[in-house]
Amino acid sequence: MNAPAIVWFRNDLRIADNPALAAAARSGAPLVGLYILDDASPGQWRPGAAADWWLHHSLAALTETLAERGVQLTLRRGRAQFVFEQIIAETGAGAVFWNRLYEPWAMRRDEEIIAQLRDDGVKAHCFHESLLFEPGTVRTKQGESFRTFTPFWRACLAAPPPDRPLPAPKSLHAAPLTPDSEDLDAWRLLPQNPDWAVGLRNAWLVGETAARAELSDFARNHVADYKSERDFLGRVGVSRLSPHLHFGELSPREVWRAISEPASIGGEAYLRELGWREFCHHLLIAHRDMPDCPLDRSFERFPYRDDEAALDAWRRGQTGYPLVDAAMRELWITGWMHNRARMVSASFLIKHLLIDWRKGERWFWDTLVDADLANNSANWQWVAGCGADAAPYFRIFNPALQGEKFDPDGAYVRRYVPELAGLDARYIHRPWAAPEDILRAAGVRLGVTYPHPIVDHAQARERALAAFEHMRSLAALREA
Repeated sequence: MNAPAIVWFRNDLRIADNPALAAAARSGAPLVGLYILDDASPGQWRPGAAADWWLHHSLAALTETLAERGVQLTLRRGRAQFVFEQIIAETGAGAVFWNRLYEPWAMRRDEEIIAQLRDDGVKAHCFHESLLFEPGTVRTKQGESFRTFTPFWRACLAAPPPDRPLPAPKSLHAAPLTPDSEDLDAWRLLPQNPDWAVGLRNAWLVGETAARAELSDFARNHVADYKSERDFLGRVGVSRLSPHLHFGELSPREVWRAISEPASIGGEAYLRELGWREFCHHLLIAHRDMPDCPLDRSFERFPYRDDEAALDAWRRGQTGYPLVDAAMRELWITGWMHNRARMVSASFLIKHLLIDWRKGERWFWDTLVDADLANNSANWQWVAGCGADAAPYFRIFNPALQGEKFDPDGAYVRRYVPELAGLDARYIHRPWAAPEDILRAAGVRLGVTYPHPIVDHAQARERALAAFEHMRSLAALREA
């Protein structure tokens, strides 16, 4: 009889277009499904509370899907190296199949595990699945990694297209001896007391089946209008597929095929956003300290401010700028934020408040269900002006103008800042400009029911530009 093969699930919590699972099934070996909650390895970037909530439900869904095909998903908590020693001893497994991850800590750990398995006489089979293009295959003509997105994406489009997605295995052959599994509830990934996840439960359906339904709906009903609708906050114009992609309930190849066939202007714009996701991951591999260090090292001398009161107001959605506050409350309630709102709220923290981008990065890391190390760090650096292909520092969003342009009827603000719901659309993005009788009729008392702005936009903009010039002068002195 063939020795069992372990299929190590990670951020690929699905059975369709799962190269590791497909290869293990083709091998003819009886299968052991395994998920390891490796708390120690990620260090400071261990998944946050919102991601833990999603992981719990995604694992529950995968467990059910595999059980329908006769395979148990074994759950174990601990350092992956130690868990493999246990599982191999318990099952006599002769091979391990898994799909690659590209976070620096995961790549280091995988190298150690491959060496450990080789020493133990166990074969390791690793596959590419979480990105459209294997990192290292998209390079400049000089063989270097790209630092700007547009030429990177042109190179991707010039490369052979991604392979077609693999179908889900029709049947799976389970190992006769299944190792004991830990209890998912005992991992306490869900909030205990208080239960802060009501909004998450109302906002999301988790798992491969739900992900495929979301993709199908977006491809059929919304992608054609994506380019024109994606920035409007109160409308259904974006896909909300990011957490499904992060946890691997969908593969990027599945999304590519669903959106590119048939081609459309909206589809091309959406695929470009999928390309930005690729770019962020390629950047992280080329710059492994990107989550902690600005790619433009001159920003290490930027005069950020320590202002815990302002940081707390931003986190709680109490800045006095309705669009920023709606964004931060959407994040807290649903574990997700519209991309336009992400840009405006991040810009406000960095440029209006002069608070270090890394503090915002860490807050998003803990509160986003789609928290992804590459995307989170690259996007925060982009807004801060210190990353690859970064927005210029002097691009400082005016939150009121952004709201009037992308939430013209105030629907987004009314949803997440209900204390302003009675305000006329003319004033909902700048309540400080409303006449007193208008405020009174809407039940708004500035400084009581809703805060005054914690900074003045014009003054904050001048202060931010002065800080940038100060940093540049320091850099010039250093070079002189």
